Amino acid sequence: MRIFIAFDGSFEMFDVLADETVEAIKLMIKDYFHIPLPEDKQDRRYLELVYAGAVLKDSWSLTDVGISFCSTLKCFVKEEDKPTLYVFNAVTKETMPIMESMSLLDKKVSDLRTLLTLRCGFPVSVFCLRTPKGLEMYDCNTLRNYQTNIGTTLRLDVWDGWKEFLMGCLLGRKLEVQRYLSNEAPVLKYQKRVALYIAAFYGHIELTEWALKQGVWPNEAVGVHPYRVWCHEALHADVSKCPIHAAAEAGQLLILKAFVHCSVLCLECKNAAGQTPLTIAFKHKHKDCVLYLLGKMWSTVSFLKISLPMRIYIKIKQWVLRAQSHSLHKRWLRGTRVFGTKVGDTVMVDGYTKPKMTSKSWHKAGNKDSQFPANKLSPLREQTTSRKPVYPLATPELNQRRQTRKFPLLADANPISEFQRQQQNQRLATSGKKENLVKNIYLPQVPLPLVSRVGYSHPSFYCTTPGADFLLWSSFSAFSEHDGRTPRENAIYCLAVAR
Repeated sequence: MRIFIAFDGSFEMFDVLADETVEAIKLMIKDYFHIPLPEDKQDRRYLELVYAGAVLKDSWSLTDVGISFCSTLKCFVKEEDKPTLYVFNAVTKETMPIMESMSLLDKKVSDLRTLLTLRCGFPVSVFCLRTPKGLEMYDCNTLRNYQTNIGTTLRLDVWDGWKEFLMGCLLGRKLEVQRYLSNEAPVLKYQKRVALYIAAFYGHIELTEWALKQGVWPNEAVGVHPYRVWCHEALHADVSKCPIHAAAEAGQLLILKAFVHCSVLCLECKNAAGQTPLTIAFKHKHKDCVLYLLGKMWSTVSFLKISLPMRIYIKIKQWVLRAQSHSLHKRWLRGTRVFGTKVGDTVMVDGYTKPKMTSKSWHKAGNKDSQFPANKLSPLREQTTSRKPVYPLATPELNQRRQTRKFPLLADANPISEFQRQQQNQRLATSGKKENLVKNIYLPQVPLPLVSRVGYSHPSFYCTTPGADFLLWSSFSAFSEHDGRTPRENAIYCLAVAR
């Protein structure tokens, strides 16, 4: 069967079998026109046959498609770019294709992590990369050292217990971010810097305002997790990036304005490569951000009797801040302040300690109480209908103790006669009625002051006659013997009469 092939402006005739497959015809076309098709796994070039506007698959035969004698097929050379790598994000559950050249496989892991910060908006100190077998990849090694080939899917893991926190930052949910903050003070400060960085990258206004109110500066470097502060020699260079750099990379004009209004030092804040926000915005072709930052850099700052260019004003302010920090550092040294990691702090040693960046959820990481717990009413312990206080149930041992506990009898210091004992028993018999009488008549009229429990000492009272206080107390005691009242009740009675 004779067919015609149209390729690259030429029109050629081919004699093929009726049941020939499309794949066999492509091989004939390749050999006839000498088309180079390299066996490249990334830049894939292949032939495509089209008949009546439909693309023919390699497994189809000519008769099945309905190609008859003297039919014309069109042939094209197609190129398909495949991603070099795939990265699975454990926070968002998405797979990101990395469309870079094959030279990326010969670079270090740190270069790949720099690319990922521009894709997902995470600071480099928040996540790590792992091979398909779960082996952690360190920045100092190349991708080839971990047997990474074209099309390999790597995994992006974050700190344990941070998935919910980072997801709240990505979505700009302030309450969710507050709920999953850490209870450790150093980690809490680091989380606030991370929240401001991600909010600046995605343009979340509410979360940005909250982080600025928490005392986070836009020109302050995000830094690293407190567990990794001690290993400063092996840190990534991008740990010095600030939220102002993230806003310039993403082209967030409103966030840039808020940061510059917060501190004009953001205009001259440089990253590890020495680039200012204006340079970064120009590199990423954000025209509006470039015009705004350029206008701010060439503006003037006016005072009462002088006006300074913005560059001079920034240099003066930086000099003042360095002088203040230097003097403050001296004061801390005099007070024997401890800097850096202390004894008892948690540290991570690569390859030795148990990994803490496995993307465990908040509850699986062992976190129970959040920084900002939800407002909930405490449950009722006892539900009773009476107004009497509810006491805990007494145990049998406690009841037995209460029943068997008795106070010892007081022994008489001085023996008394039988007549005095009879008078004492008579007074005890009528003491109840007289006690009620005294309390009902005199106590509401002239109440005595309450007993003070204050810890300070009261001024002493002195009498002119020696032994006057003893005579006064003995007179009250004498009255109590004859009237059946205590000395305190006698005092109440005397005050009532005097009034």
